[in-house]
Amino acid sequence: MSRRSDWPPVAMSPLYLLAGALLPLTAARFTPDWASLDARPLPAWYDEAKLGIFIHWGVFAVPGFDSEWFWWHWQGQKPPDSRCVKYMADNYPAGFTYQEFAPQFRAQFFDPEEWADIFRASGAKYVVLTAKHHEGFTNWGSPRSWNWNSVDSGPHRDLVGDLGEAVRNRSLHYGLYNSLYEWFNPLYLADKKNGFKTQEFVMHKLLPELYNMVVRYRPEVIWSDGDWEAPDTYWNSTEFLAWLYNDSPVKDTIVTNDRWGAGCACKHGGYYNCEDKYTPGQLPKHKWEKCTSVDTFSWGYRRNMKVKELMPLHTIIQDLVHTVALGGNYLLNVGPTPDGMIPPVFEERLRSVGAWLDINGEAIYASKPWRVQMENSTVPVWYTSKGTSVYAIVTTKPSEATLKLLEPKTTAATKVTLLGHPNPLPWSPVTPSSGIIVLLPELPYTPGQAWTLKLDNIK
Repeated sequence: MSRRSDWPPVAMSPLYLLAGALLPLTAARFTPDWASLDARPLPAWYDEAKLGIFIHWGVFAVPGFDSEWFWWHWQGQKPPDSRCVKYMADNYPAGFTYQEFAPQFRAQFFDPEEWADIFRASGAKYVVLTAKHHEGFTNWGSPRSWNWNSVDSGPHRDLVGDLGEAVRNRSLHYGLYNSLYEWFNPLYLADKKNGFKTQEFVMHKLLPELYNMVVRYRPEVIWSDGDWEAPDTYWNSTEFLAWLYNDSPVKDTIVTNDRWGAGCACKHGGYYNCEDKYTPGQLPKHKWEKCTSVDTFSWGYRRNMKVKELMPLHTIIQDLVHTVALGGNYLLNVGPTPDGMIPPVFEERLRSVGAWLDINGEAIYASKPWRVQMENSTVPVWYTSKGTSVYAIVTTKPSEATLKLLEPKTTAATKVTLLGHPNPLPWSPVTPSSGIIVLLPELPYTPGQAWTLKLDNIK
């Protein structure tokens, strides 16, 4: 296939980094330093969305063993993981290479419309697909990943583009995960050997590929990863982000995370991930996101996963509520099979989250943290707020017919309702100055077994 006809000039050379300096200054521009970039306001859509779906999909789904780090555990780390070595010895001929898995990554049952329907049914407002994991295989026809991409090999299909179209047709935001480093890329290994004093990989692979990806697919999230071995100056992160925020086709809507170089996590970038499955102990001062996986052992597909190794629905709902109450977004991961199916147990989890949000989403979407995020008087209760309403989300079924909340301060106009229940609930103050006791109805079954009280006209 032709490699150049559809490649925008912006991706042809890292010198494009300097192009913004030649444009007329029609608005305030961000300079390629963290002080400027960190001051960029986060586009409002992201904080309002609250829930996203993460998808780890690549050649690693073919062995479907250990995790998406299988190649590294098998042939990268020293000593190799004995389980991975045994798996290959027991199931594949001697001399079999990781690259030989790629033709088996066929995605023959991949239906992006069906995937997008599942994601919309989950209640998620954005979707983040792995465009490229650490193995270097791109899920699109990258001009800089010759014969190691989903168009030249395996599916012979533009997975990034096909899913993006289906997702956007359902009014969901579309983002792309991109690993900065590649375990076995010779250019990267040469730079690493040189103590990252050279940038052959960055200039000839990473940056041209990133520019091409942004211009071609216009993602609204770039979920960066694989940054930890080298400083941001090696990756040219600040120059890329300045272009992204100033001159890219998604400059007004794009959001990024904080994985742009060793030491950047939880300090620089857009929203903070800090670390995988991160949960702060108290309300952070900066927008953050918790990424976690339904499969607690892996982000990618595993053939041998067991139900007991998956997050139960109730745990997912609790985790979502906890995250949103502390001002975060929740990015929930699933790993599709190599033939393009979302395992039914993952689909069941996602649809059940959506069923809970159909009733309780008012307390989640576009909400803000309240002055108190949580109390544990009789049962655990997490608070969110929106306008003049406060939401008390109960994540354990009360053993009694009343619920005592000590933090809300009632007024003569206070009104209490249960989301999904038609009538206001009777209540009384605990003391004249604070607290409320609510008489609960028979609580209906809900997916995830969590219920939301809406408190209006309280302090």
